[in-house]
Amino acid sequence: MPGSLMNCGLMIVEREALETSEDAVLGGRLRLRQPLRGHRVGHDAILLAAATDAVGGEHAVDLGAGVGGAGLALAARIAGLQVTLIEIDRALAELAAGNAARNGMSGRVVAAACDAEDAEALAAAGLSAGSIHRVLMNPPFHDARRQKVSPDPRRRLAHMGTLGLLARWIASADWLLAPQGVLTMIWRADGLDEVLAGLCRGFGSAIVLPILPRPGRPAIRILVRAVKGGSSGRPLHLPGLLLNDDDGRPTAAAEAVLRGGEPLPLVVL
Repeated sequence: MPGSLMNCGLMIVEREALETSEDAVLGGRLRLRQPLRGHRVGHDAILLAAATDAVGGEHAVDLGAGVGGAGLALAARIAGLQVTLIEIDRALAELAAGNAARNGMSGRVVAAACDAEDAEALAAAGLSAGSIHRVLMNPPFHDARRQKVSPDPRRRLAHMGTLGLLARWIASADWLLAPQGVLTMIWRADGLDEVLAGLCRGFGSAIVLPILPRPGRPAIRILVRAVKGGSSGRPLHLPGLLLNDDDGRPTAAAEAVLRGGEPLPLVVL
């Protein structure tokens, strides 16, 4: 299925024939073709999209988009939103472009095969400094020094971050965003200090939402919203989103987001 793909730089993962499946996500609201092996779209992408506030007519950029799960879920929720999907793996970027077309969004969602850390490559993708309203990102957040590294190159690239990667991705978001533009990201729950340290230059008005697997268990992820040029001060911590009850059944709140397509506002009402 054709889609709009821009090639903006050298890819780290070489192109190869991929075995793929076509899967329904977001309660069937999206159909995504994705590799059978390696990283596949899961809760993190849908939670990230749900936590990203945007309005029609704005331009959002999804850094590290993979096959487009988060960016397309956001575009499906916000009519008239323009989205650029940035993915370093060309084969995944091609799938993302095809997924935009598959879901009838190729007129307002484009994919670019380039490095999220490379400002020149981002510019080659048609993105100018200080022009974007929203950036959402799910950077590789596992530490190869502490965790077993996957032998699959695509899974490794999607999951394993190098030293300083988070700060570099935040710097890319800062480069892209207009003043008062909003960054939304998902990260490991035990890495909050690293996130806040990365945001301290350029971003403020931070809001943190923990994601908890079930009652009595520690958070496994955090969703963080920050504003470029926002006010300094301690971040606001919202009550956590509980994914499952004591019996392991999905909670109504989680189902509303993950299957029902409801937003997950990280704003002070």
